[in-house]
Formats: sequence, C-alpha cells, structure tokens
Amino acid sequence: MNILAIGAHFDDIELGCGGALAKHVAEGDRVFAYVATVSGFTSPDNRIVRANDTALSEGKKAMEILGVELICGNFNTLQIEFTEELNVQILRIIEGRKIEKVYTHWIGDIHHDHSAVAKASLHSCRHVQRMLMYRSNWYHSNVDFRGNFYVDITNHLGVKMESIRAHASEMERTREKWIEFFQNEAENAGQKIGVKYAEVFEMVKWLESPRLA
Repeated sequence: MNILAIGAHFDDIELGCGGALAKHVAEGDRVFAYVATVSGFTSPDNRIVRANDTALSEGKKAMEILGVELICGNFNTLQIEFTEELNVQILRIIEGRKIEKVYTHWIGDIHHDHSAVAKASLHSCRHVQRMLMYRSNWYHSNVDFRGNFYVDITNHLGVKMESIRAHASEMERTREKWIEFFQNEAENAGQKIGVKYAEVFEMVKWLESPRLA
C-alpha cells in the first residue's frame, strides 16, 4: 500500500501519526511524508527561533528514523493559505505516487497553517479512498476532535519518540514537554482500546477492499 502523511511543519507528522507510519514501514508499505512549509520561524520581536536549515536538517533525520521518504514544500511558516498552489502540490503527490491512504491535520485545529493544510488535504485527496486526521498539538478548538479510529503502536512507540527527539532545537525550546504529553496520549488511547499504546484519529472516509478469493 502507498501511504502519504501530510503536515504543515517538520515535527507535525511525527507527533500526530509517527507511530502509525513506523508500523506501515515495518509491514512493508511505501510511506511518503509531505511537509508544506520550510518550517523556520521567528518570535514576535523578529528573533530567529528556528532557522529553516535547522528545521530541514532535523526533519530529514526524523524521517530517516521513521523510514519515510520526505517530500518538501516551499511555503513560508505561518503564511500558508488554502490556495490552488497548495492543492496542486498535494494532488501531484497523490497521483504521482498512486497514494491509497492519507494521514493529515485535523480540520478543527486552530493553528493557521494546520487548518489551511487540512482544507487542502480534504480537497486534493477527495479521490483517495482512506483518509484519517490527526492532532499534533494540545490547544483547544471550538469543535471537538472525534477520535474514532485507533492504531496499535505498542511495538512502534520507541521509534515515534526517537523521531520526535530528532527535532533537537524544538526539544530544547519546549523542554521536552512533547515527549511526556504524546506518550501519555498514546497510553490513554491504548487504555481505551485495550492495548498498551495507540494513536487515535478522526476518520474522514474508509473504503474496505473486498477479500480475495
């Protein structure tokens, strides 16, 4: 199966569905990750918090850990919009790689870039038969995340955590809060479904293929 994970920034995919991607790779699927922005950003006083080259270097390392082929977009961080340019970039990947399943941002995410990428994903992946949305932050929205699809990542949590730690600059900035938070999320999701660790998604659509005779 050909899998595509779509994220606005380097680290979104690792946080939201890194375990599921590691599981796909272990099962022999071809897995691609499209990151829409260059992912560097500055503070409100125009101080560089994360340089573009640092974000790229850390992002490449994280994807190597997951065993995923990285495809880079060229949009600026915090300036991405739901435009035809973004739609076309995603659609070309879908068609060129014959993608059969997509993971993308949750449409209710309040982050500007996440929301734009989610809308573009819904539009550009409308002919893909399996699609799941993930959360990659912990901020409240005015709508609820309806987690209704679970993936057992018990054997792959370590790879997920290693890929997150590859973003050393972000780990330093956040004092590794992501590690504890997302491991707790995986444990809580696993408790709900009867496994040790799981990732939970909101399902957009899912076509079950017929059994082979």
